Amino acid sequence: MNMKLQSLLLVFAFCTSAEAADEISLMKFKATKSCEGCDLSNANLLGLDLSNAKLRGADLSDANLSGTRFDFANLTDANLTDANLRRADLSNADLTDANLTDADLYNTDLSGTRFDFANLSGANLTDANLSDANLSNADLSNADLTGVILSNADLTGANLTDADLRRADLRRADLSRVNLTGANLSNANLIKITLVKSRFCKTTLPWGVDNSGC
Repeated sequence: MNMKLQSLLLVFAFCTSAEAADEISLMKFKATKSCEGCDLSNANLLGLDLSNAKLRGADLSDANLSGTRFDFANLTDANLTDANLRRADLSNADLTDANLTDADLYNTDLSGTRFDFANLSGANLTDANLSDANLSNADLSNADLTGVILSNADLTGANLTDADLRRADLRRADLSRVNLTGANLSNANLIKITLVKSRFCKTTLPWGVDNSGC
C-alpha cells in the first residue's frame, strides 16, 4: 500500500470515528441527561425534557434548543453561541461563565437563572422572563432586551452598553455599578431600582437622555 493511500485511509478512519463519537455522545445524553464537556454543536434537541441535565462545559453552539426544558440544568462554562433557545425553559438553571453570544432567547423563561460572568452580548432576549435572575458581571452589550422581565434581578456590575431595554420591567432590580452607556430604557419600568455608581452616557431614560457619565 503506497503512503498516499495509507494517509487517506487514516484520515477517513479518523473522521468516521469522530462522527460516530459525536452521535454516541448525543444518544448517551438523550438517555442520561449527562454530557459534561462533550460536543453537541449543531445538535437538534428541539422540545426535549432536559430538566436537571448536566452539561458543564458542553459545546451547544448552533444547536436547536427551541422549546426545550433545561430547568435546574447545570450549563456552567457551556458554549451556547448562536444557539436557538426560543421559548425554552431555563428557569433556575446555572449558566455561570456560559457563552451565549448572539443566542436567540426570545420569550424564554430564565427566571431564577444564574448568569454570573456569562457572555450574552448580541443575544436576543425579547420578551424573556428574567425575574429573580442573577446577572452580576454579565456581558449584555448590544443585547435585545425589549419587553424583558427583569424584576428583582441582580445586575450588579453588568455591561449593558448599547443594550435595548425598551419597555423592560426592571422593578426592584439591582443595577449597581452597571455600564448603561448608549442603552435605551425608554418606557421601561424603573420603580424602586438600585443605581449606585452606575454609568450613564448617551443613555435614553423614560424622561430623556442622560449624559452625566460622559
